[in-house]
Amino acid sequence: MNASAASLAAAVKSEARAAGFDLCGIASAAPFALEGRALGAWVARGYHGEMAYMARNASRSPSPAAVVPEARSLVVVGLYYGDAAPGRSGSSDPDAGVTEPRGRISRYAHGDDYHLVMEPRLRRLADFLTARGARAARYYVDTGPVIDRAAARRAGIGWFGKNTMIITKRAYGSWVFLGEILTDLDLRPDAEADGDCGRCRICLDECPTGAIVAPYTVDARRCISYLTIEHRGAIPRDLRPQIGDHIFGCDICQAVCPHNVRTAAARHPELAPRPGTGSRPELIPLLNISEAEFRRRFRGSPVKRAKRNGLRRNVAVALGNVGDAAAVPALGVALEDEDALVRLHAAWALGRIGGTAARAYLSARRRSETDPAVRDELDQALRDAGEVPRGQTA
Repeated sequence: MNASAASLAAAVKSEARAAGFDLCGIASAAPFALEGRALGAWVARGYHGEMAYMARNASRSPSPAAVVPEARSLVVVGLYYGDAAPGRSGSSDPDAGVTEPRGRISRYAHGDDYHLVMEPRLRRLADFLTARGARAARYYVDTGPVIDRAAARRAGIGWFGKNTMIITKRAYGSWVFLGEILTDLDLRPDAEADGDCGRCRICLDECPTGAIVAPYTVDARRCISYLTIEHRGAIPRDLRPQIGDHIFGCDICQAVCPHNVRTAAARHPELAPRPGTGSRPELIPLLNISEAEFRRRFRGSPVKRAKRNGLRRNVAVALGNVGDAAAVPALGVALEDEDALVRLHAAWALGRIGGTAARAYLSARRRSETDPAVRDELDQALRDAGEVPRGQTA
């Protein structure tokens, strides 16, 4: 590695800071053999769930040259999205004075979509590389067939925690978005990050659904983030109570991590909580939100990824877990929705809340429901609410 490669690497890092990134490291474009084998085994076990793109890209993701054949270096960047307040919510006392039922949104989705925040910065950095002779400078923000976390570790950004998150050595903990540029420039690589969790297993023990099935292994099919964002069908009945009030994503395995106890103050206004949504939005107004209002309220937000009826499904589950009878009329409206997925989860929530009004809504809908899955859910909800469905015995 010659002096020009070293000086160019230093210039790239300086430009990354000027572009607004908090971290930048450089890695070689050699294949990620160890991580590639782990990814293949993970997919073979079905742990990717419905994320077909993970299986589709499993063979090429470990090899940067399979994505950009001329790639010689990876420029890996990190953008901090945390704040200095400890705890799962991102504030010291988010529920002080709250009377209406509220849900919980993952910290990464409190503000603007990180893709929209990071892509212009990456484009600027890619242009910087092109101006210095790069013929290839392709960038991704977890949108391409690259193992982002493997690249981050090799580039010295951070090391793998047992929750599979990259834990940085700076005061950013694991609250970092990752992106990378694959380039044909020969840049001096950084030393791979080292570190480990030792005997700590807090993240495994605190995961309410048991999704971290072993250190460094997550079964996405049990993960609250996957269930509330990527999963499109009915949330498995046995997992619904463990979802609690989460309506988009989950931060528990990060929030309990000792490396996230003392983190830096928030750095990027674009990622600050949005007015009217933030981290703890009111649930009842979201349950029957119109398509137009959903698009207006979540324009430019990661929450749009769940889609309107996916979010409403999640809200129904959260309302059932919160158990506030004030939600019964809204759930009764959702029980008449045209979408069977929404009806099914509204029925479950009403069964959880119980009471005379909830049973009345369930009984009325049971008489007209034609969808077999929803009918089964209504029958179970009536049993949960203390009423035996007609034609059945206790």
